[in-house]
Amino acid sequence: MPHPHRKPPRDARPTRRAVTEDLAAGAVAAPGPAHAGPRSGGADRRLLLGSYTGQDGATGIGVAEYAASGTVSLVGEVPVENPSYLAPHPSGRTLYAVNEQEEGGITAVAVRDDGAYEVLGTVPAGGSAPCQVAVHPSGDWLLSAAYGSGSVAVHAIEHDGALGALTAHVVHDDPPPGPGQQGPHAHQLLPSPDGRHALACDLGTDTVYSYAFDETAGTLREVARAALAPGAGPRHLTFHPNGAYAYLANELDDTVAVCAYDAATGTLTPAAPQGTGTTAPSAPSQFVVTGDGAHAYLGNRGDETLTRYAVEDGGAGLRLLGTVPLDVAFPRHLALSPDGRLLFVGGQHSDAVQVFDVDEASGELSPVADRLDVPSPVFLLPL
Repeated sequence: MPHPHRKPPRDARPTRRAVTEDLAAGAVAAPGPAHAGPRSGGADRRLLLGSYTGQDGATGIGVAEYAASGTVSLVGEVPVENPSYLAPHPSGRTLYAVNEQEEGGITAVAVRDDGAYEVLGTVPAGGSAPCQVAVHPSGDWLLSAAYGSGSVAVHAIEHDGALGALTAHVVHDDPPPGPGQQGPHAHQLLPSPDGRHALACDLGTDTVYSYAFDETAGTLREVARAALAPGAGPRHLTFHPNGAYAYLANELDDTVAVCAYDAATGTLTPAAPQGTGTTAPSAPSQFVVTGDGAHAYLGNRGDETLTRYAVEDGGAGLRLLGTVPLDVAFPRHLALSPDGRLLFVGGQHSDAVQVFDVDEASGELSPVADRLDVPSPVFLLPL
């Protein structure tokens, strides 16, 4: 059964190439490490955008710049096929993008000192329609989830940032698919904050799998499972900054769950599901949590809103504060700027990114006047 909220991937393969030409009107400066301050000579920072190429004119990874005011402008594009999810290396010198298509791949992009991008190469993802990727905290391993094949994988990261051997590959063939599903649909493989475990959300089997992660060999060993209600469709897990709790967005039954996390065993224990504050089917996409752990935001693709929550009891509780209407359609992804002052929302179906000012004390969101028109913004990475 096709994913109800995913456009069909296209089957094309990127090739190795150096992107040294000027992008758009001029050469695009490369982003520094994600924790670095503004580039010299100005206060603007970098925003990278994932897309589905061939849809509405997208041709790769969008490169934009944003000011502290929230004003965003598109300055270039890096040609990569179907880069629907991105992950930066901790060093800031390499970027990884899934190629979400039937014969899925993962592309490594080097960030050069002279301000250009170089595509180091593409490796097979180990599954079809890879939809998510994450770098292990050690910087030595790349974790990915493939929606089409319901599988998760690990690749070695070489010294130059290129991708090496496939070191782990697991298909979620148990338990059987949930209601309306014809197979597993892995949506995320997320390293735990300490890197000792990896957690996989599978929308098709209504299960979050916990794996012990071998940091020497890059292998996965299942140690626990969290079973969600049949038809819940667990899509995306986000940790609280303290690492003791995580918040789960269930795409198919329009619920969320606060999950206790045991770092010693890797066990995830979901509490009773909660609503999203919406009146229509919301198809929740994902959570983001503020750096101080005081507030959380959820994207709702059914009624085009964000849900605001106050985080209570040290992360153990989410208190619904209300919903915020959006000026973009189908909020596929949202991300906070590194300083937490801006929230970016990618409207996949409106080809636009909306920006909000974030009130640190109250968690209230105020829309910035201008939005960024950009084709197929399905992932946002503010640096």
